[in-house]
Amino acid sequence: MSLFTAALHPNVGLGFLVLGASLHDILTRLKAEPQRFPKLDLAYSQTDPVTKPIMLTLPANGLRLRFDGPEQRLRLVEVVDFTKNRITYQEKDIARPANSQGVAGSLALGGNATTGPAFKNVYHRLFGPTYAGEYIPPKDEKATSLGTYVLSYPGVAFSFPLPKSAYSPEKDVVSLLSSPASQVASSVAVFSGKSWAYARETVWTEVLPSVKSAFLFNKSKEVVPDEISLIKIHGGGRLQLFKKWTNSSIWINLGETTPQELVSELGPPDAIYRKNDQRMYIHKTRTASHSRSRSNGGDYRRPDDLTDTDQSSALTGSEDSEDEAIEDDFAGNMSGECFYNYFYLGFDILVSPPQPVSRTPPSQAAALNGKEVPGANPFKSGTADRLVATKMVLHANVPGSYPFNRHRRCRWEIQYLAINNPDDIIDSETPFGEIEERLREEWKSTYHSVDEAKKPQRGMVLNRGWGDSPGSSCEFLGGWEDSNGGMAAKKFDGSEDSTTTLYGFPGLVFEVLKNGFVSAVTVF
Repeated sequence: MSLFTAALHPNVGLGFLVLGASLHDILTRLKAEPQRFPKLDLAYSQTDPVTKPIMLTLPANGLRLRFDGPEQRLRLVEVVDFTKNRITYQEKDIARPANSQGVAGSLALGGNATTGPAFKNVYHRLFGPTYAGEYIPPKDEKATSLGTYVLSYPGVAFSFPLPKSAYSPEKDVVSLLSSPASQVASSVAVFSGKSWAYARETVWTEVLPSVKSAFLFNKSKEVVPDEISLIKIHGGGRLQLFKKWTNSSIWINLGETTPQELVSELGPPDAIYRKNDQRMYIHKTRTASHSRSRSNGGDYRRPDDLTDTDQSSALTGSEDSEDEAIEDDFAGNMSGECFYNYFYLGFDILVSPPQPVSRTPPSQAAALNGKEVPGANPFKSGTADRLVATKMVLHANVPGSYPFNRHRRCRWEIQYLAINNPDDIIDSETPFGEIEERLREEWKSTYHSVDEAKKPQRGMVLNRGWGDSPGSSCEFLGGWEDSNGGMAAKKFDGSEDSTTTLYGFPGLVFEVLKNGFVSAVTVF
């Protein structure tokens, strides 16, 4: 295994580990080089994986990366073992390079091998003087116990071990850190901020600059596409996509937006998947009692929207699915419908002949009072057999879920639920129990009675882990009529669970994990 070598750039990152990069991008890059990065340890909250921070440790490389939960962006880069890497600053080593046995090349006072940046090297040769740091005392009360002295510069901080007995607020930083016991740093952290004391208060929430602005990319030919930071679901098949680090947004009107418009606004898809799975076709023509019990049942959902789970070529592990599916395209997909897979944006878009879009939500229709809906296209043209975007699948990339890291995390909001409650946003971080309650209230006019509207919805259970490949799995655990949804006992067991439950509302289908969080939402 080759030694990990990278240049440290305060406020920016460490080599290709740029602050603000997505968890999906970082993991994809690391997994592409298994010999260089042989082991990846991912730690996350099992009960709240979408809001609590995520930690990625590279034990063979002496690195630890921390991401926020909602956006899954790299917030903190830590070097915790200097014998397993070579870190430079302005083309100078911040620690003595390790030899082939992974041992540092020089000896500190007392005869122990140096394992980190020396204080004198940091303070005099590399970064220069700085303000006094912060002392974090040890948890126990013993005078010989080691605390941590954090010496901070803008965008980078060094942690030095310092005995409790040696610390005094009256001493200056040079006096404190010149002793043999504390002259070598145990770790280095790269972050965004003027000092660690200020940055740690906002490290998980600060709006980071675009990765495009990082000067690391100025000399690189790597193309960094525009990111979609948020998608607002307006109902009636209308979605508003906001581009990260800009004030601009684009609209996708299902049933109207063409493939050419998609490519123009979003760029070419990462893959194209020809949709041929017909095993769920039986549910497209069913007339279940659940549908008959509601008024306007045809508007409530199209059966195929709830059962259309074959979404992505990523699930088969192939990015060449367009070529592989040509023969099947003629046999089972004469309409030419296919999924545009945007893995690095976090969603898939079904392109097919036009289909009726879902109805406008009642609260939005009342607020518009006959006015034109937002994002509507005044110029509607084309023939009935033209291809348009008809569905959009937004992926949450929840750690521990079966499809984790196949797509970047896509954040969304149900905009029409905020018309009467502007301060109560329903979004991708909201547990499904709250989402279901708000949607039942929104669509209560489609129920025959108030009591019926209050009943928990029955879910259709799906197992993506069955079959020859994850992409071909559309199996059931019980039938639609026998499924009870099972939301009462949704406790995550920490393993990659392939079983999810589908719940449908007008224009929306939610794929819900056992811990109650949404893994994906389909808009139609």
